[in-house]
Amino acid sequence: MTTANSWKETGKPGISPYEEWQESEGIPSVKGYYLEDMKTIPLKPWARMGANGCFINLEGAGMSNDAYICEVPPGKATEPQRYMFEELIFVLSGRGATSIWLPGGKKQTFEWGEGSLFSPPLNAFRQHFNGQGNKPARFLSVTTAPLIINIYHSTDFVFHNDFVFRDRYAGEDEYFSGKGQQYPKRIWESNFIPDVYNFKLQLWKERGAGGTNVMFELASNTLAAHISEFPVGTYKKGHRHGPGAHVILLNGTGYSLLWPEGKPMTRVDWHKGSMFVPPDQWFHQHFNTGREPARYLALRWGSTKYGRLSFGVTKMLAADESVKEGGAQIEYEDESPEIRKIFEADLAKTGLKCNMPVISR
Repeated sequence: MTTANSWKETGKPGISPYEEWQESEGIPSVKGYYLEDMKTIPLKPWARMGANGCFINLEGAGMSNDAYICEVPPGKATEPQRYMFEELIFVLSGRGATSIWLPGGKKQTFEWGEGSLFSPPLNAFRQHFNGQGNKPARFLSVTTAPLIINIYHSTDFVFHNDFVFRDRYAGEDEYFSGKGQQYPKRIWESNFIPDVYNFKLQLWKERGAGGTNVMFELASNTLAAHISEFPVGTYKKGHRHGPGAHVILLNGTGYSLLWPEGKPMTRVDWHKGSMFVPPDQWFHQHFNTGREPARYLALRWGSTKYGRLSFGVTKMLAADESVKEGGAQIEYEDESPEIRKIFEADLAKTGLKCNMPVISR
């Protein structure tokens, strides 16, 4: 292995500071394009966290962000942590609580369960507790660790920094109460979402198929999230964006097609608990072939509040505007005819009806 410190002797590029740190953590890293089921991925003891875990470094993240899964044993708690990278936490299973505090400040503790979504404020202390004595509690976290560790290449700075971001969190009461504020374009700003499975969505007709959506802004992050849902027998319009959107299937059965412009398509079949990350500027399109609405949660870059990071793209393309008008979306009439044929053939296998409108070309 060529480490970050051995390039002088070998003349070869070293592994990145993030990769070197990740190896030092002593837990496995899952790679590839997708995860079939996050609830069954095997984990190993994680000394720093005081729990079990694994890293997730899917191709589509492009080292712009990452994810990890952590499982807290029955009746146990993680070690207190603070660090200089953002994270969004989605509870996969179990019930418990999290305490958040600043140095010298009082602790705020809130309870969570399967389907909860929250974000510990940047560089605030956090500790997670499993509230059940007979079952583990498992959560997924998407973080900005690769970007931050690679920029500073000092884990001491990242994990032992005393700076307090009081503009993000100053110990406000009810910070994690679940209260929020609605804004235009289906935006909901809050710091705790109790249940993403049942959160009420709004129509987003521009994305097609009668789909609904909500955009989340949490903890004054540059990371953001959204939920989308689309009906039985339908599929969404294809579109593309930058790297790092971790798409988590909450309900439904179906598949997604992913492809770089002008190249062959890759198919990802999914169900509740699956996750995939479309690579940077790859088109992707989601298809519901099951018997219930398909709902997914995306943990991603793209805060509206603080401006969207482009990662090398000079202009952020609108996700619901046609590529013919300078946007990032392929309208139904412009998609390959093979896409509709594949979808209708899949529905026919299970006796389901295609509820898509007739395409005029």
